[in-house]
Amino acid sequence: MTQQQSGMTSYEWGLLVLLSAIWGGSFYFFAILIKELPVFTIVFFRVFLATAALWIVVVVTGLKPPSTWASWKNYFVMGLLNNVIPFSLIVWGESKVAPGLGAVLNATTPFFTVLVAHAFTMNERLSWNRLTGALVGLLGVTGLVGFDAIGKLGGDFWYQMMFVAASVLYAFSAIWAKRFSKMPPLVNAASQTAASSAMLLPLMLIFDQPWKLRMPSTLAIYSQLGLSLLCTAVAYILFFTIIKRAGATNITLVTFLVPISAMILGATFLSEHITPNHILGMTVIGIGLALIDGRIPAKLLKSVRG
Repeated sequence: MTQQQSGMTSYEWGLLVLLSAIWGGSFYFFAILIKELPVFTIVFFRVFLATAALWIVVVVTGLKPPSTWASWKNYFVMGLLNNVIPFSLIVWGESKVAPGLGAVLNATTPFFTVLVAHAFTMNERLSWNRLTGALVGLLGVTGLVGFDAIGKLGGDFWYQMMFVAASVLYAFSAIWAKRFSKMPPLVNAASQTAASSAMLLPLMLIFDQPWKLRMPSTLAIYSQLGLSLLCTAVAYILFFTIIKRAGATNITLVTFLVPISAMILGATFLSEHITPNHILGMTVIGIGLALIDGRIPAKLLKSVRG
């Protein structure tokens, strides 16, 4: 058995914060797009446009794509777990679930990941600090978006469960992504989105029949480009880089940071106000992250034991 994975470096934390800022903006794009386009069309163009951009960069940089069917089968599984099903579930869920409650439900991802990682890996075993940190971080997200969000649980039960199901799938995808650690993050990102595009194309053609849709507005087109190029292409390069360097459990901590990023973006660009409850929620999230990282609790325990 290999040793427990250590905490992240400052560089890896920086990548995680950057990824959370990028994914924090995706909720704004979704809110615009869901008013004009059906689910599979949004999700297909999200990954298809990202695929086109990523493969251009792959070719320009001289990187080699996966050459075996076994490798591509793994990318198809990754695309299913990390893109096709969860993206679709979240877009459907956002049609009925308030963004705050959606953020809370999405923040269950680290909790599921520590359980899945314990069951299916040898170097990310369940420990008191990881489990406690996941629960504390979830509490912080709940405080950040408002405890009244919990009171809305059950109203649109099945739409809420779509977020939970997406979180479970994200947990499994983070573990599955470990098998790509020897490939460049850019190739992993391009291959995953390519596989996802291939699976989503028939779904879009059968269920959405895009040739019957009205031309989307200019705002929707720009939102789709932002969702595809920034929140998918760039984001998944960061995603696979963090997976390679820091492991499955650590990458899912981004779901704790996304609500913070969304709140800061709202305060910066939409004149939204940051309240004492927001600051308290961010503080609790920070405690949860420190617990999962493990270095501060280890130092405290060492000092107590003398």
